[in-house]
Amino acid sequence: MIDAPEQLAAVSLFHSLADPTRLRIVQRLMGGETRVRDLVSELGLAQSTISEHVACLRDCGLVEGRVEGRQVFYSLTRPELIDILQAAEVLLDATGHKVDLCSVYGRHDTTEARR
Repeated sequence: MIDAPEQLAAVSLFHSLADPTRLRIVQRLMGGETRVRDLVSELGLAQSTISEHVACLRDCGLVEGRVEGRQVFYSLTRPELIDILQAAEVLLDATGHKVDLCSVYGRHDTTEARR
């Protein structure tokens, strides 16, 4: 059985990935390091928004920056994060994405969830 502090840490981990923008950033970083300006271009969001989310991921210990001249290249700190996200994809495929139908966390759009 997981004790309370470990449960809270797990909740914090999944909460850090629950934001769509942070998840997109992590998914992009699964392909290798990148700069904030590249994320701005690829995700089509404001630089301040991307920077805020990267800072959150960095504070959570999931992302780190490597300074090269005047640029910072961000990457995932742990390859286990890739394993977690890949396992989540397998689970979503196995359940038919039924989590989308959840009355608390789902999108409640049954048409979209069935695709």
